[in-house]
Amino acid sequence: MEKKRWLILIACCVINLCLGSIYSWSVFATPMADYLTSFSGSLVTTADLALVYTVANSVGPITMITGGWFNDRFGPRNVILVGGILFTGGLILSGFAKSTGFLLVSYGLVSGLGLGMAYGCTISTVVKYFPDKRGLVGGIATAVYGLSAVVISPIVTMIVEKSSAPTAFKMIGGIFMALIIISSFFVKRPPENFKPEGWQPKENHARVESVEKNWQEMMKSPIFYVMIILLTCGAFSGMMVISQAAGIAQGMIGMDILAASSAVSILALFNSCGRIIAGYLSDRIGRINTLMIACTFSIAGVTVLFFTSEGTTALFYIGISIIGLCFGAFMGIFPGFTADQFGAKNNSVNYGIMFIGFALAGYFGPTVMRSVLQREGSYQNAFIIAAGLSGIGLLLCGLYKIMTKKAASIEETA
Repeated sequence: MEKKRWLILIACCVINLCLGSIYSWSVFATPMADYLTSFSGSLVTTADLALVYTVANSVGPITMITGGWFNDRFGPRNVILVGGILFTGGLILSGFAKSTGFLLVSYGLVSGLGLGMAYGCTISTVVKYFPDKRGLVGGIATAVYGLSAVVISPIVTMIVEKSSAPTAFKMIGGIFMALIIISSFFVKRPPENFKPEGWQPKENHARVESVEKNWQEMMKSPIFYVMIILLTCGAFSGMMVISQAAGIAQGMIGMDILAASSAVSILALFNSCGRIIAGYLSDRIGRINTLMIACTFSIAGVTVLFFTSEGTTALFYIGISIIGLCFGAFMGIFPGFTADQFGAKNNSVNYGIMFIGFALAGYFGPTVMRSVLQREGSYQNAFIIAAGLSGIGLLLCGLYKIMTKKAASIEETA
């Protein structure tokens, strides 16, 4: 079983590498906007297409929750197959888009719904197979998801330069469909209450492991609401910047299209590193302590971006690198964090519901960015809003510590 669980982790990582291509959206957006403009005759901008990315991120929790329910009953393989075909089918359909509305349906709805279904299954499966390394493994699985943009962004740029944005959608969709179908056959349902041979949870961890709450019980807990709002605040800065990273690089710093695509890759690289580093760190110093560090650095990252302007390339790279690390920390920690707090048995559905916090960040982050740019002609005030939300996240971390300490005290008294 020890070797098999690592094989399953590798298969889930390959699947997540394909699903994570959503983070390459800003590289697709600019050439697709130009293509739709030339086809329709009316101006289409990347800001107009930002809604497509927003919808793709916002609908994910719907199928993460329903897919989690089916996962618990029919196993992850079937759910990943259906979700993967939906996701990649949406990409292929996007290659036939002739309007923003078509792209909103194909990429925003079809790919977004498929993404949530498949991603929810891969994450919940690996967390269940590794109760001894939840932080690290959750970090690795989500890191590969984030790392996808490092690989995909330059490939998409190359295809677009040699052909067109629609061709890039079709080619990437077809290749990813094959990879997901093959990888899904290696994914199996973990045994109930699985524990690695020779592993015994520590005393405090054993107390947590004994807690198994379903989604109704989870939602009755005040701690759930602190956690989901914390996830929204923590992911806001990352989702805001990722949605228009290439646009920021070109419009605010003055980079050309190739340099802008490299900036997207750097952001994705630090995003992935943050997931692994924070996951590993959270296994040692605790999930909430690591999240407090991430909130603090996130404030620093958006503050750096606030002071960037045309030509300040080094400062821009520093800012997006910090934001990438911090965003990655939240994405890597929360699967294990949710399982720690509410149990691994129902984590497929529970994490799907918790992921609504991420979806809210995926909606409001790009929306705020777009609104500020359209109203003021610059991004600066959007960075101030992001810093404020990271500050609220820091306060929520403190509130979580107070609430859990009080709950433990009541439990000991009882």
